[in-house]
Order: sequence, then structure tokens, then C-alpha cells
Amino acid sequence: MKPIYLDHSATTPVSDHVFLAMRPYFEDAYGNPSSLYEIGAAAKRTINNARKTIAMTLNADPTSIYFTSGGTEATNFAIKGLAFKNPHLKEILTTQVEHHATLHACEFMETLGRKTVYIPVDSEGMIDLEALDRLINKETLMVSIIHGNNEIGTIQDLEKIAAITKKHNVLLHVDAVQSFGHVPIDLDALKIDCLTLSAHKFYGPKGIGLLYIRKGLLITPLIHGGAQEMKHRAGTENVPYIVGMAEAMKSAHLGMTSHVTSLRARADRLYQRIKIRFPSVRLNGPMIGDTRLPGHLSLSFPDINGFELAFQLNRLGVYVSTGSACSASSMLPSHVLKAIGVPSDLINGTIRMTLGLKTSDADIDDVVERLVQAMDAL
Repeated sequence: MKPIYLDHSATTPVSDHVFLAMRPYFEDAYGNPSSLYEIGAAAKRTINNARKTIAMTLNADPTSIYFTSGGTEATNFAIKGLAFKNPHLKEILTTQVEHHATLHACEFMETLGRKTVYIPVDSEGMIDLEALDRLINKETLMVSIIHGNNEIGTIQDLEKIAAITKKHNVLLHVDAVQSFGHVPIDLDALKIDCLTLSAHKFYGPKGIGLLYIRKGLLITPLIHGGAQEMKHRAGTENVPYIVGMAEAMKSAHLGMTSHVTSLRARADRLYQRIKIRFPSVRLNGPMIGDTRLPGHLSLSFPDINGFELAFQLNRLGVYVSTGSACSASSMLPSHVLKAIGVPSDLINGTIRMTLGLKTSDADIDDVVERLVQAMDAL
């Protein structure tokens, strides 16, 4: 039975061309970018070129791009680094549908005397913009928002959010880990202050991410040592992975239109076929369209245990999750589904299916048949 991978929000495979672009930097071009001899200088040039490629995809200044070990580090860098630099501002505004990297970073800052204020969201996970406008006050340091939600696929309106934060002259951090490659991001036009990305969500390698920091914005480094990353993040740069991230970002940026169209159509095909077989299924988050990540389905089935269903699907070669990969080992109910008001019995019966570039129509039809078999086995 052919395995069918439907957990691309957790991670994606490294594209062949990305792997080929990385390979020389594991072999002959292995120099340390801080070394002064030729293979070190060549590695430094490679990083600078990758930074320019990445900046092009975001319409940003290359000197505003700082490489990290992934999205979690980048988000921690933004929240903690800005808070440490601005000790007089005590409040951080966020939502209860954020990734745990944001929520736990904010909880940590509370132990140091900061305050977290949660912006309400509606039943689809959309931010209450009027509440955001009302909650910002003279104590507010920043607003930290997830652009494309990893659990329910909701895409926030960054233009409207940024307009509100700029009106009040507070900082805006955006977690764009899930949205890059699915939604156009123009950092010059948006005028946001910090942005988090992670390469393994768009067919790049695991273990590399970045934080965009608006030029001129002061932030406290979290990792101290050498002068790498313009003195903002110490440690020898991961040259092959930086190359891989740049190559993956270029491909995702250039192929975005066709990628989005294909994923959206196939997700709708899958959802409609599941709904025919299981009329009581609930789609969490927005309907399939412009306000939902393409290829993303969060499905709740009444009177079903989502963990048991995922196990049965795994037995049949279909790989799905019950929510965020970062909390897969936890048996606690999804904080995101609770925040949007999904009843507890449906939360327990939730699985997440996220499609990728190689998901075919034949795969979708096959998944529906295996889902029927998995349900029969419960």
C-alpha cells in the first residue's frame, strides 16, 4: 500500500534541487565563513549571496536578515530580544491561537515582570481588530501574531493589523512560518518590525530559520560569543543549510501562484469527498479560500478519538496529525481549538490533513477510502 503523507504543516521533504544546491558545502566548499583564507572567504560570499536571494523574495534589505536554528529560536529572539531592549514597556499583546514558541516565550517574560494580554479571536480564529485597537496602551511594547495558523489554517490580515500597530507606534512581530510560499509577503510594503521563518516548512532543510529585523530597530541578542550575523547571533554559520533555505525560498516565491491554486483545489476535493462519506464532519477555521492556508484541513468527527483515528490511518499508510507537530506527544486538548470555541467532544475527534506539492488527485481518492477503513476499525 503506497504511503500517503498528509502532514506538510509539520514538515516537508527537502526538494531534490535544494539538496543538490546544499551538497557542495558538505564536501569541498566546507570553509568556516569567519576564516580569512580563500575557502573561508568563499563561504562568507556564499552566505551574503544567500542573504540577498532571501531578501529579494521578501522585498527586504539583506542586512535585515538574521539566520537562526529555526522558527522557534527566531520567535524567541524577537519577543525576548525586543523586551530586553525596552524594559520600560511591560505589555506584550498576542492571541491564544499562537504557536507554543510565542505563547511560552511570553509566559517566560511574565516571570520577569512582563504582562501578556490576549487579543480575542472569533470562531474562525480571526483577530478582533477593534479589540486590538482598544487594547494597545502606553505600556504596550509589541504585538506578536501568527500569520497562517498551523492548526486551523487561518490567515490573518497583516495590512490591517500593521496599520493599527503603526497608528499606536508599537512594534509588530509576525510568525510567518506556515504562510511563506502560500501568501505574498512584501516587507517593505507591510512595514512590520520582525518576521519569523523556518526552511523546513517550504521544502528546505530542518535546523535553519531566520528572523527579519527592520533596519534600525534595536534588539538584544540572545546568543553571545563571536561576531557572526552582524553581531546579533553568535556561532559558526550553517552554510549548507543557509544555501538550502535560500534555494527553497526562491522556488517557493517563484512557484507560489501555481502551488496555491493546486493545493486549494485538491484540499477542496478531499474535503468534499470526506463530507459525502461523513456528513457530520466539521471543518475548523475558515472555509477553503483566500483566508485559509491552501492545502490545510482541520477536521473534527463526533464520537471519535482523534489519536485513535490517526493511529488507524498510520496503520493504513496515511500520515496525518492531531494538531501541531510540536505538541504531538501531549494528550492535552488543542489550545487553538479551545480558543475558537470548538466543543470538547469535537476537539477530541480532530485530525489535521495538510497537502503538499506531490499530493495527487489519485492520492486524495485513496485517502478517502482508507479513512473509511480506519473509521470501521475504531
